[in-house]
Amino acid sequence: MLFRPILPILFSLSFILGNSIKDRYTDASLSIISKALSDSTAYNRLAYLCDTFGPRLSGSKNLENAINWILKEMKKDGLVHVQGERVKVPAWIRGKESITLLKPFKKDLTMLGLGGSIATPRAGIVAEVMVVDDFKELEDRSKKAKGKIVLFNAPFVSYGQTVSYRYSGAGAAAKHGAVASLIRSIGPWSMNTPHTGVMKYEKNIKKIPHAALTMEDAMMLGRLYDRGEKIILKLEMEAKRAADRWSRNVIGQINGTTHPDEIVVVGGHIDSWDVGQGAHDDGGGCIAAWEAVRLIKELGLKPKRTIRCVMWTNEENGGKGNQAYRDMHMDELENHVLAIESDGGVFAPEGFGFTGSDAAREIIADIHQLMKPIQAHTLSKGGRAADVSPLNDEGVPVMSLKVDGSKYFWYHHTNADTFDKVDYYEFNRCVAAMAIMSFIVADLEEPLPR
Repeated sequence: MLFRPILPILFSLSFILGNSIKDRYTDASLSIISKALSDSTAYNRLAYLCDTFGPRLSGSKNLENAINWILKEMKKDGLVHVQGERVKVPAWIRGKESITLLKPFKKDLTMLGLGGSIATPRAGIVAEVMVVDDFKELEDRSKKAKGKIVLFNAPFVSYGQTVSYRYSGAGAAAKHGAVASLIRSIGPWSMNTPHTGVMKYEKNIKKIPHAALTMEDAMMLGRLYDRGEKIILKLEMEAKRAADRWSRNVIGQINGTTHPDEIVVVGGHIDSWDVGQGAHDDGGGCIAAWEAVRLIKELGLKPKRTIRCVMWTNEENGGKGNQAYRDMHMDELENHVLAIESDGGVFAPEGFGFTGSDAAREIIADIHQLMKPIQAHTLSKGGRAADVSPLNDEGVPVMSLKVDGSKYFWYHHTNADTFDKVDYYEFNRCVAAMAIMSFIVADLEEPLPR
């Protein structure tokens, strides 16, 4: 890979900043940036993770084999306290699945069952389709839903808003007598790539199969329905929940020189859905966090506090990993200075979101200025992400890496989340941002104020 020169920007940094953090850490930051942008170790490791182990759903051999490899490589890097902390996680198995349009014409459609869904009967479900745009329309037309397959053809507004159809659609449809439910894939773009993800059944409401169609197929069915066509589908799914299985949170660190009991956490989640390669979600975040710690060690930087890389398991369909980490480390959470998570893809970094005290925010804002050479100096509110939220609940300040997410939901939870979507330069800028932030916070004279 070509190293893109940034020296003019780097040399101008000293004229931009004018505070003690700048005076103390400019040289270290420049060293981190230069090393991160020119070192292909992390990029190659991400490629190996994706190509060798593929998708890494909780409870799968793929995930555990990937964890074994990471632990071995961390030890080779000279990290200490390298271990896998055991966590019991749910196991869901997709099995074979298909959906076929029988009327008004025959066509095989593209689908993905949603994580946690039950199976159809062995012979499948053959039923007429009712298409609705949203929950309100279903309520308004509820009498027509009985015995139907309900398709929520909801346009993508934002992930936070539209994901409710994936998460709650089965319960909403079953409440009105539907025999199965479908959603338009949750995303703004598709190349015939359906999106999976976790869903939930409601208590005291009959469970029905729940799956996602591609945007293309869902919108086609919507057009047929609007023309008054009678739509008949056959849905077959073998999905099942298996007994809980053992997995592990991955830990590796460099110990602090003067305050080793005080800890800065940097990490992501190592599990993914069972499609694609989990490159952006969240292999890239895990490898970037690991590389941040490795680079700090390789450069001979010796932070006062411990920097711990954590790769949480089971973020996607249970959150058991982050809960287990909190519970296993409850006695040292008072000394957790900061927890940084990357789980939004490893596209071009823009900065960090932060949740913590105003006094800490001022310090974080100063550190951000050192990341102007990699255009990652924007500080925003909201650092809570899934795996650091339990730590934040216990008072630990938290951060999340913010990136240009304009393409994230093109690939998120689909077969298209593969290594080829990761740009070398953007990825290594993410590494640099996480390394700078974790090192400086770990090396400050005083811990971040809570």
